[in-house]
Amino acid sequence: MSRILSIDYLGYILLKLFGPLFRRIPVNFTFFLGRRIGELFFLFDYKHRAVAYSNLKTALGNDLSPCQIRKITRQFYRVFGQNLMEIFLMPLIDKDYTNKYVEIEGLEHVKEALSRGKGVFILAVHAGSWELAGILLACQGIDFTTFVRGQRNPYLNRILNEYRQLKGCRVIERDAGLKELIRTIKAGGLVGISIDQGGKSGLPVDFFGKDASMGQGAVKLALNYGCALIPSYSFRRSGPYIKIIFGPAYQMKKTGNSENDIRLNLQNIIRIFEGYIRSYPQEYLWTYKIWKYSKERNILVLNDGKAGHLRQSQAVSVILEEALKEKDFKANTDYLEVKFKNNFSRRALSLSSALSARFQCQGCLACLRFFLKEDVYKNLSALKPDIIVSCGSSLAGLNYILSRENLAKSIVIMRPSFLSFRRFDAVILPRHDRPPNRGPVIATQGALNLINDDYLLSQASLIKKEINLSKKLVLGILIGGDTKKFSLNPNLIKQLFSKIKLFLERYDGEVLITTSRRTSKEIEELVKKEFSGYSRCKLLVIANEKNLAYAVGGILALSEIIIVSAESISMISEAVKSKKYILVLKVLGLSEKHRRFLEHFSKNKYIYLSDLDRISTLLKELHVNRPPIYQPDDRSLVKEALKKIL
Repeated sequence: MSRILSIDYLGYILLKLFGPLFRRIPVNFTFFLGRRIGELFFLFDYKHRAVAYSNLKTALGNDLSPCQIRKITRQFYRVFGQNLMEIFLMPLIDKDYTNKYVEIEGLEHVKEALSRGKGVFILAVHAGSWELAGILLACQGIDFTTFVRGQRNPYLNRILNEYRQLKGCRVIERDAGLKELIRTIKAGGLVGISIDQGGKSGLPVDFFGKDASMGQGAVKLALNYGCALIPSYSFRRSGPYIKIIFGPAYQMKKTGNSENDIRLNLQNIIRIFEGYIRSYPQEYLWTYKIWKYSKERNILVLNDGKAGHLRQSQAVSVILEEALKEKDFKANTDYLEVKFKNNFSRRALSLSSALSARFQCQGCLACLRFFLKEDVYKNLSALKPDIIVSCGSSLAGLNYILSRENLAKSIVIMRPSFLSFRRFDAVILPRHDRPPNRGPVIATQGALNLINDDYLLSQASLIKKEINLSKKLVLGILIGGDTKKFSLNPNLIKQLFSKIKLFLERYDGEVLITTSRRTSKEIEELVKKEFSGYSRCKLLVIANEKNLAYAVGGILALSEIIIVSAESISMISEAVKSKKYILVLKVLGLSEKHRRFLEHFSKNKYIYLSDLDRISTLLKELHVNRPPIYQPDDRSLVKEALKKIL
């Protein structure tokens, strides 16, 4: 026997054994037990509680704080526990019970619709005591038919149908009863049907701002046969005391286009139920994966303010958007710059994330309130991403906390501080970081970036407005800057410039140069001294004085050979994707990891790693001989790996 059937059979036995017992004790005490059972579910049913919280945040997160959403989640479980106990009492429910415990609003709408003789659908969603509405109408002497979907729990389904029929409700199984349903409607009957949880065959309509699959059958039949649609909703006032609302019959809209009419009317009806759910959110069944069949995915890219990290995150977001598009999904991407209150807060958040359990932080986010600036905290609290992307160790902890808060897929680039890789859905690491060959690790050869043919074409068109190239040979120079353990040597750079000028004079070329924001003042002055006013220099950008956003992209697009300073892995990785000859000068003082990266790229002929003495010879060989150009295909590797987690 499968696990599902085992649980199903156990539930059946419990209903049979304990039903008579609960029907003998006071009703109020039964519902007291229901609240306590709901509390136990809230405390120990981690998985479904997380789904319920996440769904509530998707629906109401723009209006409520995480603490308020968690409070409603707890209230939902209390209501859910009472609804379970109410099933035990179904055989007791009669006209006296309903007169005592049930308040009815809008019963006249049902009677008026029935008087038309064209059939009536009582529309419901999985909220409150949706089972009780049919029994209530049957107790009022109104013939009522329930249209139910065949459950995967046959034993529980059998006993529920017994309880329904015991009270005079007729049951039609959805899997094989469509013809019977149509006969009932054409005969002027009254049928209860739920329109949410449409599943694979449902119609996607907007539900709290995001497409969800909804059942379209009732709307189709109403358009075809003219039957009335009456929205209904119930909520628990206290213990056994509930209120059931029957709204006025929905006025169908007809435009002449049947497909549009179904979507339009279903959307309008769902809007009615949204209003009820907003008023009584604790009543709705939030543990179902409501937006499972949505064709929308929200991507959140966290930015630590470092340009290199942001470019890698942007590259991953673009790859995600492409992968989602191939699966016919629409991607909505938000970028948010994360600002900590101070350096201590940055480290403290990483530590607190390491100490948090899988479901511990959901609905709290106190650490974010303490460590992040107020506007950043508010923005993050309101967002409901499906996928979170970050780059750098300082944001890994935040990524983990937010992914657990929203049940989102988490993708981190670079080592996630001291957090385990298994806390994330994907960890993208370059091979020079020696990533383990296990778990969610995706090993790349270099740093991910946005460089492709379209990008280069657009950057070239922008930079051509700034310069006038007249020679066939164009040399590009990308100068980085100092890091914590490395500084560019002015003497070495000056010698390099001299060799570059000799090469340009000999082969009649022109040069395009840009520094970076990390370039030291000393190197900047040297660059200006050597190339400012130099006739063959067609572009000179000092980034700390006047930066051009398209300078790097334009140089990559227009140059035949590009010389890149050795200290920036990101800059070298970007240059390699330009499909040009990339020349990197060997220097001292780089870390072992950095040297591994350069040696690997050199070994695979992605770059040409050269001593200063050999620069002139290498420039000549590349220009004259034009050897094949090679580049890594990290983009395809990452894309295929990410497809598996989407």
